[in-house]
Amino acid sequence: MPDIKDLNIKIFADGAVKSEMLDMYDKPYIKGFTTNPSLMRRVGIDDYELFATSLIKMIPDRPISFEVVSNNFDTMYRQALKIASWGQNVFVKILVMNTDGEPLYTLIKMLSQNCGVKVNVTAVMTLDQVIEVIKAVEGGVSSYISVFAGRIADTGVDPLPLISAALDVVRPVKTTELVWASTREVLNIFQADAIGCHIITVPPNILKKLPLAGKDLEKYSLETVQGFFNDALNAGLRIRTIGG
Repeated sequence: MPDIKDLNIKIFADGAVKSEMLDMYDKPYIKGFTTNPSLMRRVGIDDYELFATSLIKMIPDRPISFEVVSNNFDTMYRQALKIASWGQNVFVKILVMNTDGEPLYTLIKMLSQNCGVKVNVTAVMTLDQVIEVIKAVEGGVSSYISVFAGRIADTGVDPLPLISAALDVVRPVKTTELVWASTREVLNIFQADAIGCHIITVPPNILKKLPLAGKDLEKYSLETVQGFFNDALNAGLRIRTIGG
C-alpha cells in the first residue's frame, strides 16, 4: 500500500492563497512552493510584489517560485533580476517561450549562467524543449525544469515516457532538478516518485487527499456506500414502488 512516508520525491505546494500556503508550511513533507499569475488572478491578488515579499518573509527557508509577467525579452530580464532580489530562496519562473512562440533559451542562459539567477523554466511539454533548456542552464546555478505532465495527460498522451526520458537528460546536470507539474491526482505523486522524478508540484485540492494514501479500499468502499445512503436520506429522495 502507498505511504507518503516512503516517498523520495519532494512535494512542492502550488497555490496563491496565503493561508493555505502557510498551513502547508507547517507540514514537514512540503519541501517548497510555487505559484503563477493565473492562480493569483483567481484569488484577486493585485499587488504582486507585496504578496510575494510578504510570503517570503513567512516562508524564508524553502524554495519558492515566482513568475515574470512580461512578453518582452528585455523586460523579462529586468523583472527576473528584481524577483531574484526578493530572497535567497526564490526561483524565478521563466516560460519556455513567449506568446509569439519565440523560445526564451537565450534569456534563460543569460540569467542562469551569467547572472546567477535561480530559474524555474516552466510550461515545458516536449523532450526537445527539455534538451534545449538543459543546454541553457548547464554550468549555471541551481535550476528547475517544470514539465506540465497533467496538461500533457489532458491531451490523451501518457506523460510517463516523456518524464522518464527527460530525467535521463537532466540527471547528469547536478544543479538541475526535474519537476512534475500540473498534477491532477494523488496517484501522480506515486507515479512521479516511482520513476525517480525530483519534485512534484501539488495544488491544495490534491494535497487535502494525501491522508487517503494507503487507505484500506474495503473500508473506503463501505464509507462511500454510507455516504451515498446518508445523502439520499438527507435530501429526502424517494422512489415510489408497488407494495412498498
